[in-house]
Amino acid sequence: MGKDYYKILGIQSGANEDEIKKAYRRMALKFHPDKNKDPNAEEKFKEIAEAYEVLSDPKKRVIYDQYGEDGLKTGGSGSSSGQGTTYHYTFHGDPHATFASFFGGSNPFDIFFGSGRHRGSSNGFADHGDHDMDIDMDGDDDPFSSFSHFGFNGINGFHHGRRHRNEPLHSGRRKVQDPPVVHELRVSLEEIYHGCTKRMRITRRRLNPDGRTMRTEDKILNIVIKRGWKEGTKITFPKEGDETPENIPADIAFVLKDKGHPHFKRDGSNVIYTAKISLKEALCGCTVNIPTMENRVISLPCNDIIKPGTIKRLRGEGLPFPKNPSQRGDMIVEFHVRFPDRIPPQSKEIIKQHLPQS
Repeated sequence: MGKDYYKILGIQSGANEDEIKKAYRRMALKFHPDKNKDPNAEEKFKEIAEAYEVLSDPKKRVIYDQYGEDGLKTGGSGSSSGQGTTYHYTFHGDPHATFASFFGGSNPFDIFFGSGRHRGSSNGFADHGDHDMDIDMDGDDDPFSSFSHFGFNGINGFHHGRRHRNEPLHSGRRKVQDPPVVHELRVSLEEIYHGCTKRMRITRRRLNPDGRTMRTEDKILNIVIKRGWKEGTKITFPKEGDETPENIPADIAFVLKDKGHPHFKRDGSNVIYTAKISLKEALCGCTVNIPTMENRVISLPCNDIIKPGTIKRLRGEGLPFPKNPSQRGDMIVEFHVRFPDRIPPQSKEIIKQHLPQS
């Protein structure tokens, strides 16, 4: 008896074209000799290819159904008929060519295994270590469960594999993301008070569509700084760093840093202003003009003696609260007393007479 191609593919004789394709896909991946180490895998792989070549061709299939393998190949009578046929079929003998034709491309290993038998690997597979399954496939009898490094694009009815988000399509090992690239971003207190958008140009390497070569490109990152954000706030742009065939691009992060200010310094949401007054003003009283973040001027009367460490607080004249920008911190006024370099003798006598002894 000749070969039973339907039995080889594990299908019924009435199977349709789609069922034949599915059967070949399942069996070819199961018995591919570069993955299946059974001594008979090579011969089984060849039989599967021959069965598919015959049953997927309507003309060959009709003759095979009538005359069997012998009649198909010899043109003579098959085991089930005394009549002959003038058609002669000979399998080309290269099951790998059938495999490549079915799955697309002259080197299917580029798609399925990340490294081909023609790339110097010992058995057609690159040395990728343990092949953990990271593709979530439907069904219990998954013919692709041995292959962990490919996604599918519907080639010849191939169903779409759902690849782990960090698993590369072109490499046998999982990509690792580079560490974040952190930049210091200096902002003025006015920018924190009003909020602003900074535009930062970055130059980075990106992969071309072929997945191997790279290009250099510029990109503008728009950094939205919200009102009242505190120093140390981090703004992250995921995966905007350099991209290579071997890595996942790094995140780029900007950390806010206060610029120096001619009048103010920040204390959280409060703003500190140092008022310079003379010794006379400290002792006798004065009115100090305090600038604000809104470019207004507040007149602050100081009728009491200004002692070292004296502060005055102007409520609601600081920076917006980051979680509630409609409310603001305070303006804290500190005093710096200027002492004279010298006092005339007659003035000293007057001071001695009028200042208390202790």
